[in-house]
Amino acid sequence: MSSCARVAGYCGRCEGELPFDFTMAFQPIVDVEAASITTYEALVRGPAGESAWSVLSQVTDDLLYRFDQACRVRAIEMASALGMRENLSINFLPNAVYEPEACIQATLDVSARVGWPTERIVFEITETERVRDRQHLRSIIDAYRAMGFATALDDFGNGYANLDLLTDLTPDRLKVDRELITGCDGDRRRQVLLEAVKRLADELDIRLIAEGVETRKEALWLARAGINHQQGYFHARPAVGALAEDMEPALAALRDESRRARD
Repeated sequence: MSSCARVAGYCGRCEGELPFDFTMAFQPIVDVEAASITTYEALVRGPAGESAWSVLSQVTDDLLYRFDQACRVRAIEMASALGMRENLSINFLPNAVYEPEACIQATLDVSARVGWPTERIVFEITETERVRDRQHLRSIIDAYRAMGFATALDDFGNGYANLDLLTDLTPDRLKVDRELITGCDGDRRRQVLLEAVKRLADELDIRLIAEGVETRKEALWLARAGINHQQGYFHARPAVGALAEDMEPALAALRDESRRARD
């Protein structure tokens, strides 16, 4: 791991203009049992709402650190401007962080400027397959927790984001990959795996979040299994520069139906 490039309060890797523009879409993470939105995940989009890939395909290795910092700043600025009261989940690339205490400075600066409470920021770890130094990732998670931030491990149960990561890492949240979620209402093998992951998360005191929930039947089965924190198109699609409409009535109806099925 190379040394941090910040000198006299300026980082040549992380600061400066990007050669392209982008914006953010926000997708809610809900708690079915509480019938409420707990968190919004900030998702990169093109300036006119184009796909994430239209932006990410322009991020070269030389721009990686600058882009990671710019996403954090943009997400917090927009969340504040929209009047968001829920937690804000920001994706970050572990390989774009040299020294956690130094690389967090832009996040702290913008949070102070717009009045965003740092305890309402969740850093979501993405692209774990590209992590070359797991000890470095552990140091990031530990440092962020010490600063009052929460962390989430994305795509759990798929590819490199697998069980062995939990031998070294202590995230606050696990986001279960949609591959395990799709069709879970009618697939006993998926159900057994999800029930096992739920028990594991409970034992390790980690909040479990189901990603990629696309049908009411999936949402109901998950709620009956005690996996109440959910995200996906069934609940709400990402909205560019906007928050979700009032979701409490729909979530309350879903909660009541899941309770009746358990009784």
